[in-house]
Amino acid sequence: MAGKPSSARRWKEKKLQPVAAPASPLSGAPQLDRLIHERLRLGILSALAVNESLTFNDLKKMLDTTDGNLSVHARKLEEAGYIACTKTFEGRMPRTDYRLTAPGKRALERYLDHMEALIRAMREK
Repeated sequence: MAGKPSSARRWKEKKLQPVAAPASPLSGAPQLDRLIHERLRLGILSALAVNESLTFNDLKKMLDTTDGNLSVHARKLEEAGYIACTKTFEGRMPRTDYRLTAPGKRALERYLDHMEALIRAMREK
């Protein structure tokens, strides 16, 4: 049947890209980077911001998530250029290491600045 693709297929075809932070029509404030705003991706970036690098297993334990979930979210961050992934072997065991890139650090800093501004604005009301 050659109709519209299913919603699940359309979702898989979407690629999440970093948001250039356009101004909000209501407040003039930039929008949150939706790529970072997802809980697990924010966790990955935060963990890598305070560690030079972490293995897949370290991140999995830290964030209390599954292999599949971590893999999908790490790939989104890698595709956006926010993290770098290095795959090696220790003996016969594969090892995946992640590190935060310079663009990833800048994106995380922008995100945190935005969140701090939101907190200040709410407390001033």
